[in-house]
Amino acid sequence: MSTQILVEFAINTLSMGSLYALIALGLVFVFGICQMVNFAYGEFFTVSAYTLYFLGTFSNLPWFLVLTIGIGAGVSIAFLCELIAFRPFRGRSLEALLVTSFAVSVILQRIFQIGISPRSRAVPLPAILNQTVTLFGVTTPLRNYLIIITTVLLLVTFTLLMKKTPLGVAMRGAAENFTIARLMGVPANLVISSAFVISGLLAGIVAIFWSSRTGTVEPMVGSGPLLIGFISVVIGGMHSLPGSVVGGYVYAIIANVLSLTLPTTMLSFRDAIMFVIVIAFLVLRPEGLIRGNYQEERVG
Repeated sequence: MSTQILVEFAINTLSMGSLYALIALGLVFVFGICQMVNFAYGEFFTVSAYTLYFLGTFSNLPWFLVLTIGIGAGVSIAFLCELIAFRPFRGRSLEALLVTSFAVSVILQRIFQIGISPRSRAVPLPAILNQTVTLFGVTTPLRNYLIIITTVLLLVTFTLLMKKTPLGVAMRGAAENFTIARLMGVPANLVISSAFVISGLLAGIVAIFWSSRTGTVEPMVGSGPLLIGFISVVIGGMHSLPGSVVGGYVYAIIANVLSLTLPTTMLSFRDAIMFVIVIAFLVLRPEGLIRGNYQEERVG
């Protein structure tokens, strides 16, 4: 394999893995505290993508403001869902919360289909995201490097947030043992709302880069990121923030290796092979690659 192919493989894997890591982090931040897989997470992404579509198509706002509002839309819908849909059921069973997350997902999808359109819409984005650059003899979209840089900055920011700030310490304590954290004075509403807000923030950022890759948005577009995020956290570890990041990169490595090695006639089976790998992880190492602090409890 030539050096150029190796460099191209590395760049594509790092950019894909960075995007998948951000998606997985959005799931794990909520799961770590609430012990619940948020199936409405994909719709946070979709709301941000539709916001980018409407503002980019029907307004003359500068792109910096459009992207900022798009991210803000993801944060807002995440906070509203926690406040309106999840908080009233917080003391109920885990099954009730899971049904609630499914219901929120379906309701938002139907709102998109009926209120906007069931068809795909082109998302206009800054030209810089589609520009190409040549590095080490490999020409690749500039957005690939922007994804990597953005992910590194966000990971550093969240690391400092979780280790150096009172909110981060409270969230870490709640993730390890929510009951004891509450007894020690940690405000439950603040911690849970913060987890959802961070999840929405990550969904909004992912929406920008995902839309720049696909160029479109439609009511079910969030199902792709949700599935990728779920697979990544299963591989990396449902109870570990670092594990979710590692899972995103491992997912990208496996997906790219399969794309390179599988015969053309077998490429359509790549996703099926990925599911077989996920099942193997669930059977052989259910805690994932990185074991986190796990407490058999749920927010109540």
